[in-house]
Amino acid sequence: MDVVVIGLGYVGLPLAQEASRSGLDVVGLDLSERIVEGINAGRSHVDDLSDGDVQEMLAAGFRATQDPSVIAESEAVVICVPTPLSADGGPDLEAVLSATTSIADNLRPGCLVVLESTTYPGTTDDLVRPVLEKGGLVAGQDFNLAFSPERIDPGNAKYGFRNTPKVVGGVTPACTQRADEFYSRLVDEVVVAQGSREAEMSKLLENTYRHVNIALVNEMAKFCHELDIDLWDVIRCASSKPFGFQPFYPGPGVGGHCIPIDPNYLSYAVRAKLGYPIRFVELAQEINNGMPAYVVRRAMDLLNGVSKPMRGSSVLLAGVTYKADIGDERESPAVPLAEQLLDAGADLSYHDPLVRTWRVGGAELTTVADLDDAARKADLVIVMQHHSSYDLESLARSAALVLDTRGRLEDGPTVERL
Repeated sequence: MDVVVIGLGYVGLPLAQEASRSGLDVVGLDLSERIVEGINAGRSHVDDLSDGDVQEMLAAGFRATQDPSVIAESEAVVICVPTPLSADGGPDLEAVLSATTSIADNLRPGCLVVLESTTYPGTTDDLVRPVLEKGGLVAGQDFNLAFSPERIDPGNAKYGFRNTPKVVGGVTPACTQRADEFYSRLVDEVVVAQGSREAEMSKLLENTYRHVNIALVNEMAKFCHELDIDLWDVIRCASSKPFGFQPFYPGPGVGGHCIPIDPNYLSYAVRAKLGYPIRFVELAQEINNGMPAYVVRRAMDLLNGVSKPMRGSSVLLAGVTYKADIGDERESPAVPLAEQLLDAGADLSYHDPLVRTWRVGGAELTTVADLDDAARKADLVIVMQHHSSYDLESLARSAALVLDTRGRLEDGPTVERL
């Protein structure tokens, strides 16, 4: 076969789909029996792919398996497994090393191995390469090894796998060339990095850039509120400049697997290898992590303004996923915010069309079926996410008080923006 994709989540399944569309013979490898059985039955578990998309892949010859022996039959293997944060603040590479060991046990001469899982610079060359070379094959001579950062943006209707430029960097020039040739079959543009470390760092720079700028506007949101300045209007005005400015918007925190996680990898690597912190990055982390608590304080102030304490008040969260129109709760700021509201004694419920059940602090929260009806009964509605299915204007008319953390409503007698 042409390629084995290890890890069939938000990164691996879209990659497998594009490879299949490009005419390659593709097999997906995943440890989860549920995921493998679901995909082979034509069911998608990823927001950006429908059941019809998976069925189209199956019709083109794609299949999913839990058997790593398929690696021995493949020309290329791409690792797309999760890298969550470990206890020391660095990436947990257990899944990466497990996948690498499976590849090493089945590595064939001439094979291309690509790591797409986000990590710190040096992982591909310093950790993955030695495992693959234990059997005697040498990277750059007997097989090819490269890193290519994933750039999947779930829910993005404009940029998908094919029309998003793909960065590739190998541990040797020959490895880079082989990776370039492989991805050139799948995407419209390949951007060649000097090596694997540059490719690894490029992913961290992309997301740290966003993380720091989001922290900047979150910090501005706090003092603009105190100074009675409409930050949303400030951003609108600044955005009229045709050069030198890119708008970022405040919110209740950052979520997903990239923005709140990737800067930690950079901070971890610098501390571990150089012995000093990246103060700019760590300050941004502190600011963004503090936004749920700030939202809770603003919620308390709103309730106090109508002579109601937080304890015993009914509070409704509208939207609890980390991103609009995506049913993904990874690192959602709604979780720490809900925990703090519960600690403050709020009678908490939520509405989200994409989340049927939601557990916070080990307890399952009450979900409401009708958003407008629940808003009429609540003392306060906090808009955490602006799903396209929401009629926020109707919500504002129904609710006694609304705290809009996404800036989609105009300030009014019953509505306050973050």
